[in-house]
Amino acid sequence: MTIRVIVVDDQAMVRAGFAALLAAQSDIDVVGEAPDGAQGVELSRRTHPDVVLMDVRMPEMDGLRAAHHILAPPPGVTHRPRVLMLTTFDVDDYVYEALRAGASGFLLKDAPPADLIAAVRVVASGDALLAPSVTRRLIADFARQRPAARGRPALRLKALTERETEVLTLVAGGRSNAEIAQTLVLAEQTVKTHVSRVLNKLGLRDRAQAVVFAYESGLVTAGE
Repeated sequence: MTIRVIVVDDQAMVRAGFAALLAAQSDIDVVGEAPDGAQGVELSRRTHPDVVLMDVRMPEMDGLRAAHHILAPPPGVTHRPRVLMLTTFDVDDYVYEALRAGASGFLLKDAPPADLIAAVRVVASGDALLAPSVTRRLIADFARQRPAARGRPALRLKALTERETEVLTLVAGGRSNAEIAQTLVLAEQTVKTHVSRVLNKLGLRDRAQAVVFAYESGLVTAGE
């Protein structure tokens, strides 16, 4: 299946470079480009991409606001692509908020080309880009600055079984399904089932939101 992608970045050279790199892949089709968040939202609704490659800092409308519009569309708009945030800096408040909003992950702009291609494929498959340690560090950094929301998020944890809570804790540590299976001595398919149940019970879209939730609820704390 061909992955439909749009690139949203205010720097024309960067935008063209990313588009050319991705378009050269046999399984990726770049269906549009936009120079700011507002035009990116409009382009997304018009072209229905699978993945939106979104710069964080842009004029007119930044990547965070654009991600909110794309991931929480108004009534009547049913298409919700995956959003992969791009940033120049490895610690950025916008990126944390974008993950909370439902973005599937983020990538540094100076990452190797192969990482960008792999990232698009990962989020298009429905997973979250949580493997790079910088992602876990970013979430932990902002969780450290913001006290855990012990109220409603913590109460939602009670919906989970003991095993599901263990799985969520390991997901928050950036572990893959295979690593979780090895740690808990379970079949990988069983882990996938547990992860799916955790997301459904907590009303979360993917692993990225699960990681943020784990920190905000106080299930895990920075440094663990």
